[in-house]
Amino acid sequence: MKTVTLKDVAAAAGVSISTASRILDERLPTSRSASAKRVREAAERLGYRRDAAASALRRGDTGTVGVLVPRLSDTVMALLFEAIFSAAAARGLFALVSVCGDDSAAEAHAVDSLLARRVDGLVLATARLDDPLPSSLRERGVPHVLALRTDDISPSSVCDDELGGYLATRHLLDLGHTKVAVLPGPDFASTARQRLAGYRRAMAEADVPVPEAYVRHCGFGFTDGSAAATAVLSEAPGITAVFAANDSLAMGTLSAAKTLGRSVPKDLSVVGYNDTPLAGQLTVPLTTVRVPFDLIAAGALDLLAAQTSGDSQVVNRVATPTLIPRSSSTSLAHRRMSKSGGNVGRALSARP
Repeated sequence: MKTVTLKDVAAAAGVSISTASRILDERLPTSRSASAKRVREAAERLGYRRDAAASALRRGDTGTVGVLVPRLSDTVMALLFEAIFSAAAARGLFALVSVCGDDSAAEAHAVDSLLARRVDGLVLATARLDDPLPSSLRERGVPHVLALRTDDISPSSVCDDELGGYLATRHLLDLGHTKVAVLPGPDFASTARQRLAGYRRAMAEADVPVPEAYVRHCGFGFTDGSAAATAVLSEAPGITAVFAANDSLAMGTLSAAKTLGRSVPKDLSVVGYNDTPLAGQLTVPLTTVRVPFDLIAAGALDLLAAQTSGDSQVVNRVATPTLIPRSSSTSLAHRRMSKSGGNVGRALSARP
């Protein structure tokens, strides 16, 4: 069977080969013109399949995007990479991932390894506010985008984390909680700082003071959350709610609460962040802030495409988070009524 070529499609549609190529290039915005419709119909009718390798050779690129994450054992990073991989595939691109932990030397080595494989650009989910790598990439003219985290300089596709922190804290305040602790994560990450800023904005707006003992920086993992929550709840036992800046920290908080004999949500309300798949499947489903990873991934690839095409008007992308209320948070008034009802019941049962 004869292989259908781009020349065949162009001839069938009555356009030039270059026009047919542009119309069938998944990386470019979809054209709605009459000629574009003819080209797509001809390609489908003839059974044309784009040769990605040949196209890459003609353009001088590889159709490959390098993605760098701290670790794939982190559910959030795995979700982000899957979203980037899917968004890239929809554009006829391939996403190649590398991991580097939280070590700047390993990060630089991983980037060099990806560039050695001739990736067309980089998506980095590793940015630290004190990280020299984005600056180095800017100086070297390497197309790159920061995803989830930002250094406030390089092109970035992120979630509105200040809004997310505000929504989580406002939810707890609306439930009547005023003694709300926060586990924002490590201070080197823009996500931690922005979510903490949202918490502080909500508390200030409600005119609720924030003792420094209520703010506990830590890592992003489950054990970090368990240790930090144990410390803050032990030092300030009057706390009735905790906002944890990711779901792993929130799950660590649930574990700490159980160890300390505090039932969730009866004795303690907990709100997480990201809405990872496990959050809604826990024994006590977790109230959390949903991050639209698909929009962040698409935004990152849009920004990368703009750079590689020479667009000087690169505008950062900011996706909007959504609060997802579940069983791990309840109103303080309801808790007090439950306790009061329980005391009345015990008193009545004690009567002769």
